[in-house]
Amino acid sequence: MACLDLPASQARHPPPPGTLALECDATSEAEVAAAFRRVGEDFGGLDGLVHLAGFARARQPVAETGLEAWADVIDGNLTSTFLACRAALPLLRHGEGAAIVTTSSGLALKPTPGYGPYSASKAAILSLTRLIAQENAPHIRANAVAPGAVDTAFLRGGTGRGGDDANETRLDFDAYLRTVPLARLAVPADVVGPILFLLSPAAAYVTGQTLHVNGGLLMV
Repeated sequence: MACLDLPASQARHPPPPGTLALECDATSEAEVAAAFRRVGEDFGGLDGLVHLAGFARARQPVAETGLEAWADVIDGNLTSTFLACRAALPLLRHGEGAAIVTTSSGLALKPTPGYGPYSASKAAILSLTRLIAQENAPHIRANAVAPGAVDTAFLRGGTGRGGDDANETRLDFDAYLRTVPLARLAVPADVVGPILFLLSPAAAYVTGQTLHVNGGLLMV
């Protein structure tokens, strides 16, 4: 297994022992290409790619959003997904039952004011994932998970790309939970299970789909 992430994220959240940990800015074409070359040298091919992109800046209306802020979030979510998938596809063609899982959000289908670039980028990831699924069938499957709020460092202030665990939380927890039928906040394990399912032979006939993981907040 290989883990590609920013140096600060690797330091604060170390990958499991035995993992090939590669420092990489997922928005850099050169760094992504170099990281996947190393993955290819070490593994020869890939059976799966999981792209976990989640980056947002301070909430503000679209009318007040500058181009730099817009581009920063689009790059952190959408461009990084494109770069990783493009670099991984040649390796996945050498894998067994190869599959891609990208990460969208419930905000892709149900935008919330103040999250313009985040919602737009996460919606675009769904379209990109379906396109990749069509272009690479039948050899490679591609699906997306679309979580609601998950109790992570990202939600409680941020981590990694410009994040700081001491930042203000991104969510009014009490108000949010009043809208969730399962009446609790998701934890990472709630999303890990669906990701592993989509990677596994149990999902061998599933491609181009979005699996919503939100406790019933959004039912589609």
